[in-house]
This record gives sequence, structure tokens and C-alpha cells, in this order.
Amino acid sequence: MTKPLPLRSILEETLRRLELEGPLRNHLVIHRWREIVGEPLASQTHPRQVRNRILFLDVSHPTWMQQLQFLKASLIEKINAFLKEPLIAEIRFRLGEIPPTERPPEGKSSWIKEPLDEKTLQQIEIHVRKIADEETQKIVREVFIKGAKLERHRRE
Repeated sequence: MTKPLPLRSILEETLRRLELEGPLRNHLVIHRWREIVGEPLASQTHPRQVRNRILFLDVSHPTWMQQLQFLKASLIEKINAFLKEPLIAEIRFRLGEIPPTERPPEGKSSWIKEPLDEKTLQQIEIHVRKIADEETQKIVREVFIKGAKLERHRRE
């Protein structure tokens, strides 16, 4: 009987075969934008998409667009440092509408804020520790935690 493969290697191989590593990294830039650039800049910008190593960024005002031109090189450096790889080579700005910060309506999604029990958190950590990449670990951890909370909410 052959030894089962670790989940990490199966996920990594699947992502590689489906050519999803790049799109996942692109999504990470958009999903973690506030964390990457900070609240003041994130409140005036919105990453629209990443295509061919170019980040297309909506900006709230022409004055911000001008200021961001001066910050472009440091922004690219900051994004690539966050990703731990040179994914972004260029940023293109356009004047656009910035969506408001998304917050779940009070009361309707209160189950998201409720903590999980220690046993469930330990089980999640056992699986997440097998993933080599730290950013992928964070994303998978968040997905598992939200999934466990949603499952608990549906049962109740």
C-alpha cells in the first residue's frame, strides 16, 4: 500500500496544473489591498484587476492620481514585497469610483464574529501548517474558519 500524499503537495500540484497560481496571486493583491497599502491610500484607490503584470488602479481624484505617479515605484516594491515575488511590473491609474468599505450589516452576520471552539481551531491549524507558503496559509485559514462558522450557524 502506498503512503498517502500530503495535502500541501496535492494542492500545490493542482494549482500548478490548472495554472491558477498566477490568478491566485493577482486576487491576493485585490483582496489584501488595504493591508498592503494602508487605510489612507486604500480609501482613495481601488484595484480593478491585474493583467500581464500590470495593476489597474481606480483613483478617487486627479490630485491623488498625480501624487500616486510619484509613489508608483515604491507601491510596486511594496506590493511585490508583500507577495514575496515580483508579480507587479507596472501600475496604471484611471479616475474612477471607489466603493465604500464593505462591512456586514449589524445583526444579520453576527455569527461571523462569534469565536470557534478550541478543538475546531486546532484541527484547522493541523491542516494549515502543511501549506508551505505563508500567504496561502492565511487565506486557507480564513476560508476554513469562515466555513466552520457558517456550518455551525446553519446547524443552529
